[in-house]
Amino acid sequence: MAAFAACTMLAPAAAVAGDFAQVRPIGFSADGGIFAYEEFGIQDGSGSAYSNIYFIDTAKDEYLPGSPIRVQAPENDSSLRRVRAEAAAKASPAVAHYSLNEHPGQLVALNPYSEVGPAGDTLRYYAFPAEPRVGQPYTIKLTETPAPVPEICSGLVEKSVGFRLEFTEKAGKPSNQSAYSENRTPQSRGCPTGYRIAGVVTYDGAPQTIHMALVMVLRLGFEGMDGRWLAVPLKP
Repeated sequence: MAAFAACTMLAPAAAVAGDFAQVRPIGFSADGGIFAYEEFGIQDGSGSAYSNIYFIDTAKDEYLPGSPIRVQAPENDSSLRRVRAEAAAKASPAVAHYSLNEHPGQLVALNPYSEVGPAGDTLRYYAFPAEPRVGQPYTIKLTETPAPVPEICSGLVEKSVGFRLEFTEKAGKPSNQSAYSENRTPQSRGCPTGYRIAGVVTYDGAPQTIHMALVMVLRLGFEGMDGRWLAVPLKP
């Protein structure tokens, strides 16, 4: 599944201060079948800028061939502008082919790790911003699930976790519909210790509205906990 490979490995070391990537939704294909986003930041430990661009088949929850696109600067090179421009140039043929810039969708909910107050496991939102309100709200809940500690993380973390997502409210009505679940934690996710339901992007594609959950992965990094992003297609 696409969520399985969204995070690259980092060699952990003493806890000082990790890095939390920023996220930028790029857009959808006209039919909502493809979604792309970028995560970027300055890697802790090496001090190098990075940019990762992901193209996701929203029906299959799989990456497109050649995705993700990853660009990372040499050690101590923090030139985000150059690295992001290089990643964007590599991604531009697919962005143009699927007309992703023509269909940006809507960032309808955002609850980053720095937000104070809202719970990290629940987001309630309307599918589209409008005044007066259109339709009824949705509520998505994230539940962490036990997972074996990966061999590479043995002795570094006490536990490893996966996650599942469910709708507890759909269009204003109570629900217990599973929206995403996994039966294993991919090695490419590193040493995950927790998750946060951090945002939702929607798009009014045919034949139904597409909901993409933005999940933040908390994992052991070079100098502390790092935050990386997964985009998970939901089934409303």
